[in-house]
Amino acid sequence: MSERTEISEIGEFGLIGRIREMAYHGNKSTIKGIGDDAAVIDNGDDYLIVSTDALVENVHFDLGYVPLRHLGYKAMAVNFSDMAAMNGIPQQVVVALGLSNRFSVEAVEELYEGMRLACEKYGVDLVGGDTTTSRSGLFISVTVVGKVAKDKVAFRKGAKEKELICVTGDLGAAFMGLQVLEREKQVFQANPEMQPELEGKDYIIQRQLKPEPRLDVVQELARLGVTPSSMIDISDGLASELLHLCKASGLGARIYEEKIPVDRMTYEVAREFELDPITVQLNGGEDYELLFTMPQEDYEKLRNHPDISVIGYMEAGSTAVMVTKQGNEVQLQAQGWKHF
Repeated sequence: MSERTEISEIGEFGLIGRIREMAYHGNKSTIKGIGDDAAVIDNGDDYLIVSTDALVENVHFDLGYVPLRHLGYKAMAVNFSDMAAMNGIPQQVVVALGLSNRFSVEAVEELYEGMRLACEKYGVDLVGGDTTTSRSGLFISVTVVGKVAKDKVAFRKGAKEKELICVTGDLGAAFMGLQVLEREKQVFQANPEMQPELEGKDYIIQRQLKPEPRLDVVQELARLGVTPSSMIDISDGLASELLHLCKASGLGARIYEEKIPVDRMTYEVAREFELDPITVQLNGGEDYELLFTMPQEDYEKLRNHPDISVIGYMEAGSTAVMVTKQGNEVQLQAQGWKHF
């Protein structure tokens, strides 16, 4: 009898590693396969970039508090974010749906209305897909195709020693938005007559329900003449994503707690939930901000940018370290979202 290994024993990234070892690559046009935010294919004058993502009910979303229109928008946004992580622009998208019989035609139209709004905002054409029956709730699979100039593509690898580590926006808001929504759901289940207490929490709830891909930053970097040496989007938490860049580039990293951007509402709600705000920023996930490295000589171009923060630098070694506000060094570990 053959040995059985549980997926939980090796985790998501271990499983991806096994699959990558088995993947066939025989075409010269395949530039980058499994292991980055998107596959990269030589398309002549530029690179074609392709990414896919699946959203599963009661794993990635809860229809108890996620409106279908917001879900459709988010399904598009998280895939467009993968294009931004390659320093590219999405152009077309296809969607596969698994539907149970509890969904009406009107419900499906509401879902697609959210998709349409995202596609219109970011100039992406929804060009096809598939629909099938699901016996276990709603399943959404999205594949997006985009392009990037060959001399502008940003992989997870490519960072060099002493290069600056930058992050866009602020971190931890989406995770705290999720905590608020989960709490109010539990209150409602205990007493359906209780009204949800969401006042003053608009920003963090929107960051959870309706994230925006940072395609604006891709355009801004191009305008400023900055090409990231490595880049990834923050879906699983800052610590996890930084470790991906370190591993891919064969380097270590040093970041500073006081430099990591946080919104005041995120900070205050984390305290309300008796959570350490820096832990939320490092491990929360679903922010869909961009984490990238760049040469020090590009610093002046971004120094005054209101939405980009320099949080540290790459260094020799294989570990990522955070220097706390008290001056202590803490080795970072990937503690974000675990799929298995």
